[in-house]
Amino acid sequence: MPEQENPVVEDHCCAAGNHTRQSHHSEKTKSNLITRLNRVEGQIRGVKGMIEKDVYCDDILNQIAAIQSALNSVGRLLLEGHLKSCVIERIQAGETEVMDELLVTVNKLMK
Repeated sequence: MPEQENPVVEDHCCAAGNHTRQSHHSEKTKSNLITRLNRVEGQIRGVKGMIEKDVYCDDILNQIAAIQSALNSVGRLLLEGHLKSCVIERIQAGETEVMDELLVTVNKLMK
């Protein structure tokens, strides 16, 4: 199924009330992310069923590649929103350590 590119609505996230970082995504963004994750969850259940049914390995590997692509898409959407709001807000507030945090996160995403 072709994936639709949805622009990230600029949300205010990572607010540091009570020293607890928390995202504040719009309902539209949350709905989009949840829909994508529900699809991934279904794909994972499908792969499990394929393995149980001894489906040809190449077919299973192709499904795994599709799952990884879908998860990467969710990650990109979250990263874009994070950069456009959280990171900018924290830098403007003088919290430059957010760049080190971001680099660690990007390195994890790229593994």
